[in-house]
Amino acid sequence: MTLVYRPRAVQRRMASKARDHRRAGPFTYLGLLVLLFLSAFPLYWSFVVSSHDNSALGAYPPVLTPGENFRDNVHRLFTADIVNVDFWTALINSTIVASVVTVSVVFFSALAGFAFAKLDFRGRKGLLLVVIATTIVPVQLGVIPLYIEMNHFGWINHLQAVIAPFLVTAFGVFLMRQYIVGSVPNELIDAARVDGCHTLRVFWNVILPAVRPIAAVLGLLTFMNTWNEFFWPLIVLSPHNPTVQVAVSTISAAAYVPDYALIMTATFISILPLLVVFLVLGKQIIGGIMQGAVKG
Repeated sequence: MTLVYRPRAVQRRMASKARDHRRAGPFTYLGLLVLLFLSAFPLYWSFVVSSHDNSALGAYPPVLTPGENFRDNVHRLFTADIVNVDFWTALINSTIVASVVTVSVVFFSALAGFAFAKLDFRGRKGLLLVVIATTIVPVQLGVIPLYIEMNHFGWINHLQAVIAPFLVTAFGVFLMRQYIVGSVPNELIDAARVDGCHTLRVFWNVILPAVRPIAAVLGLLTFMNTWNEFFWPLIVLSPHNPTVQVAVSTISAAAYVPDYALIMTATFISILPLLVVFLVLGKQIIGGIMQGAVKG
């Protein structure tokens, strides 16, 4: 093997070319700006509409700046006598449901994923295939038997009916299992067992810290899907005890002529909790994505 000596000037020139090759060009920034505009404009437009009255929707040229009616529209939104729905109750219900379901899905998915990834027991592969196979079953097929079961428990018109069916998901179990297989070496678990850790302690002290990045991603996806869930809460909850999506639908159908300013105000308010959750978990989510990119 022949070693080729390169002067320092040549090495610096090659390193500079490599940095230039990795540097983003103007078209990359232009594309990112276009994507940012397409992603942020609907949220901005909903705020603009919610800060005006209905007459602004027919204005030409279109109104693109916020108005002065946002506070009045928010006051009307949270006045139950005007919108025929208690929007405060809807926000609280959605917060409770989404938070409980998110914590449950992350915890039980990590626990089941650990079992499928690192524990050796009879029928492990068969049970994993059964879990994955449940993802191909349409949700609508289980609505009637699930409603009968919730009615048997006496949970109709109660939040338990919205929480219990979604405490764990097959997608979460499979996602956690795949992440644990690739991120947690068997030697780390063996070392914990040598130190005297039983299975649950290994899960709590070794697995949970290791899966924190993917847990943040799964938590955000679960919170977002649960917050935006409309079909099942519409079936099992009464109009007087709704979640936020059912409340927005009720507001949009409350009058013969839709009050779009009020509807967009409710939509804008319902989006804010999702943005807060993303800001809280954003660092962990980006860390998980970058860690997966480096491994790939």
